[in-house]
Amino acid sequence: MRDHRHGEHAPYPEVWTGRATNRFQWLLALIGAACLALGIALAVDSAWTSGIAPLVMAVVGCTAAGLLVLFGTLAFVHVALRVDEDHLEVRCGHIGVPRRRIPLSHVVGAEFAPLVTPRNWGGWGYRWRPERGTAVVVRRGEGIILRLGDGHTFTVTVDDAEAAVTVIRDRLRPHQPGATH
Repeated sequence: MRDHRHGEHAPYPEVWTGRATNRFQWLLALIGAACLALGIALAVDSAWTSGIAPLVMAVVGCTAAGLLVLFGTLAFVHVALRVDEDHLEVRCGHIGVPRRRIPLSHVVGAEFAPLVTPRNWGGWGYRWRPERGTAVVVRRGEGIILRLGDGHTFTVTVDDAEAAVTVIRDRLRPHQPGATH
């Protein structure tokens, strides 16, 4: 691969991509779908003799719980990380939401984290803890920790996190004409 700015071979791809997946989330999504189905079944085939209010509460409760669990878990079945020349982008789930795009000009450092756990962050998903920063945690395992210029950190679980850190660190260095990478 050629670095067109300097006519040299670049030690990294123009766009680095990585991802992490949590297959356990599919089980939670199945539970959410079951709750949703129960809410629909109660609404369609209700033989409740105790009145309309308990029926409505059961239908609304099951449907709401099912939708929340279903969409909440599907959003964090996997995370995709993309690093190009200027930005780092994190997309969650199948539709890529939530999404965070961080300009590399706002990153002051990147570290490899050998073990990021949902327990340390309070669960799976998009997390914020005042003493730790923000994180996207979809599974237990390796990840990256970005130190941002505003003093905050951003952590994300991703396979081959060491390669991601290497790419990010290389792109944080100012590229000078005639310098080797």
